Amino acid sequence: MNLSGNPLDYLVAFSGGVLVSFTPCVYPLIPISAGYIGLNASGSKLKGLGLSLAYVTGLAVTYSVLGLLASLTGTIFGRVSANPLTHLFVGIAIILFGFSMLDLFAIPLPQIIRLPVLKKGSYFSTFFLGLVSGLIASPCLTPVLGSILVYLTTRKNLLYGATLLFSFAYGMGLVLILIGTFSALLINLPRSGKWMVYIKKTCALFLMGTGLYFIFTAIRRI
Repeated sequence: MNLSGNPLDYLVAFSGGVLVSFTPCVYPLIPISAGYIGLNASGSKLKGLGLSLAYVTGLAVTYSVLGLLASLTGTIFGRVSANPLTHLFVGIAIILFGFSMLDLFAIPLPQIIRLPVLKKGSYFSTFFLGLVSGLIASPCLTPVLGSILVYLTTRKNLLYGATLLFSFAYGMGLVLILIGTFSALLINLPRSGKWMVYIKKTCALFLMGTGLYFIFTAIRRI
């Protein structure tokens, strides 16, 4: 088993994670998470870095498991995932995720998972917090994450699927790692505003463009 994917895919996934971290649903949560980490770091940059990495790694593990399951689905169904009609379905699904990100409709998600109450910070509890946080998909994150998972069903490679989502999660947590390590950066964070909406729309357009690519590829193969 090997990666069998373009190395640029990891750069795109990482960059996509960074971009998503500046959307209206994710960005406001950064000061909260950074505040928890900063409080337990007790002014130590080294511990702040360690706690930040623990949190983001927990997040990355959750997404890697999702990527693993998505790739496993493609492996199990083999011929189905190689069928042009499957690529057509993937393209349509990704475009729909793009429409969702433009707020044309909402993707309902059951809110059955709650964050654990952690009074005293430790590396394990912070890791667990990130692990559980990864299971709580926000309205902004769902279309992007869903699109990646749908895409991975066509790749049929377990290691590739897991590592691609791992890269995405670390991109999404990059700002948090920087702020958790250098708490002074929190003061200089730009305020929420319309610029986040523009980033969200850019992500939506990128998803729709990707969906059109899959549809075009499917039509060529039919």
